[in-house]
Amino acid sequence: MDRRNFLQACGVTSASLLMANSLFGAITVEAKRNPRIKPISGSWFEFAHGSAAEGKYWNNVVPNFTDAQWKALVKEIRETGMEYLVLMAVANEGKTYYPSRLQPRYDYASPDPLEAVLSAADECGMKFFVSNDFWAGWQDTNKMMTSADIAVLREKGMEEVAERYAHHRSFYGWYYPNESGLWNTIDETTISYVNRCSKKARELTPRAVNLIAPYGTKSVRADDNYVRQLEKLDIDIIAYQDEIGVKKTKAGTAGKYYEALAKAHAKAGRAHIWADMEVFEFEQEVYESALVPASFERILQQMEDISPFVDNILIYQYQGMMSKPGSVAPTGRQDSSLLYTDYMKWRKSQL
Repeated sequence: MDRRNFLQACGVTSASLLMANSLFGAITVEAKRNPRIKPISGSWFEFAHGSAAEGKYWNNVVPNFTDAQWKALVKEIRETGMEYLVLMAVANEGKTYYPSRLQPRYDYASPDPLEAVLSAADECGMKFFVSNDFWAGWQDTNKMMTSADIAVLREKGMEEVAERYAHHRSFYGWYYPNESGLWNTIDETTISYVNRCSKKARELTPRAVNLIAPYGTKSVRADDNYVRQLEKLDIDIIAYQDEIGVKKTKAGTAGKYYEALAKAHAKAGRAHIWADMEVFEFEQEVYESALVPASFERILQQMEDISPFVDNILIYQYQGMMSKPGSVAPTGRQDSSLLYTDYMKWRKSQL
């Protein structure tokens, strides 16, 4: 699944790895209390979903969120035990979600949603991977990854975002959301794009931990060629999409792909392996209807399947799929509160 296309079309230095290991420790210790299933460590986070059909149950809600509601949402997610948030986009289709000199801002109730969520994350101890895109039309992945003009705009955007927000304790790293599919291996376009992004990220925020979340997990041939390509990729964390929600893989079967990838990562000696686990299903047709919560029974099966092979499980996503009952910042259908309740009941039983 190409998360960059919103579900429709939608080497690391040893020092940085040591730093990442020390920062990942808290979640690892917690997970050892249940050696069979890791809890959810974090979630993607959006100011809007690219597909209006898929974002039906939150796209019309979040533009009206006040600063107080954005902050409440972040703190609500933290209450679940999640530690990481991955911001999908700082801009989209020629507008930004924060006050920018580069493009006009979306007309949201909050004058600066990015400041609101980072401030809240500072207060409650969450860590944000902040997006470095989308500075043009998100639909054309290849153009976004190869255009020299867009690359220049992206880097100016990174400079602006770092200037405005990198002082936040919660500014943990960068997320590069443009991804091509891993058909057999990591293609040269992806390597070039990721490495250029990482070069700029390390110039601006040397201590940042950077992440990508590619799709096509099922198709990867985790052979020596994949190891060689992985060795060329300057990224700290790869959170592979399990592709259960888009029905490319069935719950309980993705673990074998993660197992093979974990062996390839160990052989390459770089990039931590995380999971980008899909906790949604489609209301009707795949890619053509709203994203809605999957059953916790299915999600627990996904967690059990992939837990042995990844450092952390991130989900796509809390917004729309989970919502604390009585929340002042609700998103999703009524069953998003049910999934929240079911997950919290399970998590508390593991403590």
